[in-house]
Amino acid sequence: MEDITVEELKKKLDDKEDFVFIDVREEWEYEEDNLGALNIPMGQLAHQLNEIKDFKDKEIVMQCRSGARSGNAKRFLETQGFNKVRNLLGGILAYREMEENL
Repeated sequence: MEDITVEELKKKLDDKEDFVFIDVREEWEYEEDNLGALNIPMGQLAHQLNEIKDFKDKEIVMQCRSGARSGNAKRFLETQGFNKVRNLLGGILAYREMEENL
């Protein structure tokens, strides 16, 4: 699937759309600032696949600080049979910057 822009994600969140939202940053990063996503740190993703296996056919949006880790997480999930995974371009940094400019 195509990656997702911060504007598209904001609309999904505002409209309360039904999708799975996963933040792959470390716990301390998540605690500092988050958008309400499920926190599964990148290093734990392979070990916690069982927790998200029921979402293989649902849209999943991955996010991290800048989009790099979540891009890797997207590719990993795709190798595990998840076929509707999208990466948040620019990560939470881009999201917060967009909010500041509204």
